[in-house]
Amino acid sequence: MATSVKIGIIGGSGVEDASVFEIEDRKEMIVETPFGPPSDKLITGKVSGIDCVFLSRHAKGHKIMPSRINYRANIHALKSLGCTHILATNAHGSLRENVHPGTLVFPTQFIDRTTSRRQTFFDNSTEAYPGVCHVPMAEPFCLETRQILVDVCQKENIDHYKIEATTVTIEGPRFSTRAESKLFRSWGADIIGMTTVPEVVLAKEASMCYCCIALPTDYDSWKEEEEGVTVQHVVDMFKSNVTKAAKLIHAAIPVIAARDWTQKLKHLKDVVDQAVMG
Repeated sequence: MATSVKIGIIGGSGVEDASVFEIEDRKEMIVETPFGPPSDKLITGKVSGIDCVFLSRHAKGHKIMPSRINYRANIHALKSLGCTHILATNAHGSLRENVHPGTLVFPTQFIDRTTSRRQTFFDNSTEAYPGVCHVPMAEPFCLETRQILVDVCQKENIDHYKIEATTVTIEGPRFSTRAESKLFRSWGADIIGMTTVPEVVLAKEASMCYCCIALPTDYDSWKEEEEGVTVQHVVDMFKSNVTKAAKLIHAAIPVIAARDWTQKLKHLKDVVDQAVMG
């Protein structure tokens, strides 16, 4: 029997209201976790007849800064409600001339520049996650889910998307200096954000199919001929980005649900089980 699919949607900056996803039979839930409270109430319901759960990463009204987000509680809460997949939207800056603001980007790799975030469930703080997990991270994002998103973009005529990219996650909440932005470019990074890590790492530990939908809003700070990124730059690009991301997710959910993920999810669990020591 095929594994039942439930899609978790994590809304990032500018995607903090579940109404953009037209969720039917909506119910708000307060979920308790061993790691404390999630960012906000979770909203359960259906999109195109498929069970979904929405969570605002920064809380409604953008109240929680990137390094204060309780990533472990967020992922654990979605897992506890039965989510098998996570589609996460993240505001980003572009580090490449050909990645224009408004482009949808599906990262395949990340570079982690954060310093203060808890990146594992397995720290022996709860009986639910005993031992130490040396989870493999060579392929951090779910390639199968990502390919579905690319296919849906083509089918739905959603233009301006980038299939492969490396994202760098910085601590925030400040933006980069020009020197930092140029350094990240020299490392081969294509986009830059503040929330992909540790979210993707924790999703891998929770054996979930995680895909990031990065929404570039600006060119960060590397273009010397232009003013560096500001909050106003970001806000000005939110509206078009949100509409495009919502259209993609709404169309992709039934395609994801139509596939048999039994073996993929079993493989993810086996990988984590084999990575735990102690």
